[in-house]
Amino acid sequence: MTETRLRADSARTVLTILEAAERILSSKPTATMEEIAAAAGVARTTVHRRFATREALIAALATWAAQQLSDAVDAARPDSTPPLVALYQATTNVLAVKLSWGFAMDASVAPGNEADRIKANVVDRCDQLFARLADVGILRPDVTPLWARRVYYALLHEVCQDAAAHPDTELDTDAVATQLVETLLHGVGTPGTSL
Repeated sequence: MTETRLRADSARTVLTILEAAERILSSKPTATMEEIAAAAGVARTTVHRRFATREALIAALATWAAQQLSDAVDAARPDSTPPLVALYQATTNVLAVKLSWGFAMDASVAPGNEADRIKANVVDRCDQLFARLADVGILRPDVTPLWARRVYYALLHEVCQDAAAHPDTELDTDAVATQLVETLLHGVGTPGTSL
């Protein structure tokens, strides 16, 4: 076997373990390394060779998910695409990641880890996108980009919580993203209603 193929096989094995860990830990947060190995279809020693401890596995899982989140935002091209288009696309992409990697996204890991660094970069990118939305007049002048981003994050959180409470219901991420952005920009009241 060539060195390149060995590295590719190793990367596939790690991804298989991480995907199995997400599935198992989502339904049983106290699952053991042995249970994760069984779900991944690999020997327990294979898991331990890649991850010395359960904590190391969870940290790697959180980092993997955070990177997927970052890639999802990048794929929307928030710096160059018209800001409203970027917001819709980023929302669809982010929902797909958050719904697939729910345990990992909320995993508790040691402070200052790689996942936190990646997530902080995602927040910065989102803040820049919301500043662009304000600059082109999509946000009302009396709404700060920071406030809009916080409301947006709260809406994302609620969608994910609802999906976790109803795991057997398949979500159309495009439709949910559209509803989420429409709710963010127009609220839930009828048109013309004001204080």
